[in-house]
Amino acid sequence: MFEWGILLIAAFLAGILNAIAGGGSFLTLPALVFVGVPPVTANATSAVAVFPGYLGAVAGFRKEIRQFDRTLLIRFLLVSLAGGCTGALLLLITSNDVFSILIPWLLLFATILFGCGQSLFNRLRRGASVYARSGMVIIYMVSVYGGYFNGGLGIILLAALLFIGLSDLHLMNGLKNGISFAIAVISVAIFSVAGLVRWKEALLMMVAATLGGYCGALMARKIQPAFLRVLITCIGLGMSVVFFLRI
Repeated sequence: MFEWGILLIAAFLAGILNAIAGGGSFLTLPALVFVGVPPVTANATSAVAVFPGYLGAVAGFRKEIRQFDRTLLIRFLLVSLAGGCTGALLLLITSNDVFSILIPWLLLFATILFGCGQSLFNRLRRGASVYARSGMVIIYMVSVYGGYFNGGLGIILLAALLFIGLSDLHLMNGLKNGISFAIAVISVAIFSVAGLVRWKEALLMMVAATLGGYCGALMARKIQPAFLRVLITCIGLGMSVVFFLRI
């Protein structure tokens, strides 16, 4: 019951964080590893646990997405599916021992990127845009990362969309969640077929994360984004230290 409680609390808080600012996987992945789930399986199960939130977010930005070039949107989604598939397959051939070594570095990378997110966005806005064929390559590479390790994916996607020439934040958020959903669909399908998902834990955490997401949406206007960003960054750094000590 203690372990189930940890998973429920972690998923609920992750839902709140994802609804407000992102970074929920900084809680779900460590919680699963803490209760004894092997690292690779924990990563796959964590991806399933946060999966429903993307679809709801896409619905929230459907107006902006509809106004985006349909052909380009389809290309983005197809490239995202290809990248997510590549990342998920890479995870399948990664041993638990190797992934245990990679986890703290991936968490640290995602945390630093999350903490520097606003500064990075501002620099990219001031820089030159390269809205061209290279944009598809960038989306593909980010999708590979997302299929392999979901942590910090939202921040990386926003940075990528800025880099390839987009500037409307609402549209970018809609595309970010649409791409994240595409990556999650293919990743979850591959993880499921491969038998990597702990479905009892995943389904329980999906319910808790959905409830947390609803509460987070209600809390969003009452919490200062700067405070929450600092809090999530501290959580990410703390989790990184814990996993470094486990190596």
